[in-house]
Amino acid sequence: MRVSRNAYYHWYKTKELTPTKSSKIYLKERIKVIFEQSREIYGSYRIQKMLEREGLLYSRSYVGLLMREMGLKSILKRKFVITTDSKHSFPIADNILDRDFYSAKLGVKWISDITYIRVGDNWNYLTTVIDLADRKVVGWTLSEDMTTENTILKAWIMARKNRNINTNFIFHSDRCVQYASNKMTNLFYFNRKITQSMSRTA
Repeated sequence: MRVSRNAYYHWYKTKELTPTKSSKIYLKERIKVIFEQSREIYGSYRIQKMLEREGLLYSRSYVGLLMREMGLKSILKRKFVITTDSKHSFPIADNILDRDFYSAKLGVKWISDITYIRVGDNWNYLTTVIDLADRKVVGWTLSEDMTTENTILKAWIMARKNRNINTNFIFHSDRCVQYASNKMTNLFYFNRKITQSMSRTA
């Protein structure tokens, strides 16, 4: 019957004490509680898995049917986050890299980007710095906000600890405010080895 050992023994030990556990009323109560505890995010799949952990073994389609009967519908937070805010007053660097992603030597061309990862009910932001010579991530950071200090600055510091840069070094990114901020542009400007590069719009 494809029932786990734990689920069977949980049912066996509690069936005499709580006979209503198999009833539709009790199941609806549990579905509602789980749904509310998830901040109305969980759909039938996740709720079915949570019920399974409690020893309540029902199909996803049946859980979905009961949710519709109760008017419970998953309200997902927005599915994506805009990480590239290029509408700012900071100066934009020329596109020196110009889509030339080949590098024969380490520490000559690095690229960086910020993306987002869903962690529980919230978004976290992953910043990476990659050396194009070996495609290795030489620096990274995971943060709960998109400030320059907690994204690219921390990733850059890690990258510089892990790998040296050569003369005529190019650091390429998009035009977002974190890379164009005074904190980063000043850091690059006062190091004669570094030339900052930014992608063209779109």
